Amino acid sequence: MSVKSQAGVTTVEQNEVIIPDLSIKDLLSAIPPHCFKRSALRSSLYLAWDCIVIGGLYKATTFLNTFINPELLSLPHPILYPLARFSLWSIYGFWSGLFVTGIWVIAHECGHQAFSESKFINNTVGWVVHFALGVPYRSWTITHAKHHASTSHLTQDQVFVPKTRSQLGLPQFNPTKENLLGSSVSDEVMKELREALGDSPIGAALGSASYLLAGWLAYLICNASGQQRYPPGSSHFNPNAVMFAPHQRGAVILSDIAILFWLAGIVGSIYSFGFLTVFRTYLVPYLWANHWVVLITFLQHTDPLLPHYRAPEFTFPRGALSTLDRSLLGDCGKIMGWIAAHATNGISETHVVHHVSSRIPHYNAWEASDALRKRLEQAGIVLQGAPGGWREVYRVFKACRFVEDEGNIVFYKNSSGIATGRPKFADGHASDSGVEVDKL
Repeated sequence: MSVKSQAGVTTVEQNEVIIPDLSIKDLLSAIPPHCFKRSALRSSLYLAWDCIVIGGLYKATTFLNTFINPELLSLPHPILYPLARFSLWSIYGFWSGLFVTGIWVIAHECGHQAFSESKFINNTVGWVVHFALGVPYRSWTITHAKHHASTSHLTQDQVFVPKTRSQLGLPQFNPTKENLLGSSVSDEVMKELREALGDSPIGAALGSASYLLAGWLAYLICNASGQQRYPPGSSHFNPNAVMFAPHQRGAVILSDIAILFWLAGIVGSIYSFGFLTVFRTYLVPYLWANHWVVLITFLQHTDPLLPHYRAPEFTFPRGALSTLDRSLLGDCGKIMGWIAAHATNGISETHVVHHVSSRIPHYNAWEASDALRKRLEQAGIVLQGAPGGWREVYRVFKACRFVEDEGNIVFYKNSSGIATGRPKFADGHASDSGVEVDKL
């Protein structure tokens, strides 16, 4: 994206983003039929493997931990012994957290009925595994289904919904000093927006870090980053919340009861085994998994080149294709990228096809993704983002600050009011949903 500044106005050459006009039938027909087949046995083997790896990591960690004492290991200073134990258990927490995320992915497939052909098996496994992960099964699957139905719909999507200029209380849009597309902004407006939003590297680092650490629980408890039109107090634990229909309230209450038992189990375990044991064995991997879930899903749905839609321009295929595949930890090298993809069952690498058909199990999603990408490339659409990691979260967090209150197809703007992308339709005509680009 080239940038030019002249006479107190900054102008950028934006990337044209193709707005799809493909039908869901067209997308599904590109995927081999056998990719839609679900196997309870195969899914169970993946679930068992993740548990075996976590158990192996725990056994290896406890075994090595026994050697960190002065009788068996000579270190130059006594303080190094607790530091060595801390490092060992930190390594366990990191790697086991990745594989717990893989279990989370399989549990999430149960809610999509992708675990097996049996609804009873799907829901039984889904309840049990979500319970082990501290997730309200039915409450979350209800809103998650809405997310899939309305991905990137500004008033219907359920999570990672952009905030508008007015919702953030920013200075009102001034057409004499900036254009709606965000390709031309005066220095005066840029300064006003930066002062209102803040643009310091430290602020962005702290903001993205807090998002990763607390984002998942904040979303469940108080709808953080969720649908902006929902009233205060909207929560996955409130059976009367607006995101639930009256006939779903019983399922929400059962989910709440399960979470109460989960909390009781944690308290009881702390009482029996001690806080340190429970914290390093279960809670640290649990927090890492929550972190990975937020990092992965945030980057799948947030990028300056991903369009968001209002009702007149939204279709299900457009929403499904307003997502990105990314190589999780691919920026740390091919080996780390492969390990992360294996540990998390490819949820980051095959997300686009998951939105096209959420009943495709993860072990078939790789082949399905390859086939879908070929069809999308024929339409000039490439949905492969930069590798997913902490550096990319920081970049996206800085680049995606708000969207405009006007326009039926909008792209994120940064803290200076600059947008990286603009819409391009299949006939080659670029517009902003009724506003001719060439006339701006």
